[in-house]
Amino acid sequence: MKDRKSRLNEKERASYKPIIGITIISLLMCGLSFPLLITGLAQVLLSNQANGQIVQLNGRSVGSTLIAQNFTLPIFFHPRNDSASGVDPHITLQDAYAQISRIHNATGIPSSALEEIVNQNTEGVLLIFGSPYVNVLRVNLMLIKTFPSAYKDSV
Repeated sequence: MKDRKSRLNEKERASYKPIIGITIISLLMCGLSFPLLITGLAQVLLSNQANGQIVQLNGRSVGSTLIAQNFTLPIFFHPRNDSASGVDPHITLQDAYAQISRIHNATGIPSSALEEIVNQNTEGVLLIFGSPYVNVLRVNLMLIKTFPSAYKDSV
């Protein structure tokens, strides 16, 4: 009886070997090899996007065009405050236009110049598809570069 029981345990253990082997191979392929391959391809083919599209100002990293920055001073365009995740770096064209008077009052920059900067940075329309939007970081950086005297204390 005992001999028969030990033979069953050996058979059971032998039947688990392929399962364990497949599990280990799957973990190595799906959990290690594939992510390394995709990361390597992204670094070679799309390195700027893979690294977060970091923006530099005067040799210093100031943010990413992919993630919202927390602009709170009245001299800057602000990201939307109704975004569920708070990481959307874009505002609608209407939101950008609505902030022009606040920025004009805080900096003295003519409203027409602010409107022109917003228009130059409008994105998101492909033929008839999509709603126009503005990347807040890009617009604020353009303000700093175009009107350095108004932003000398904030940089």
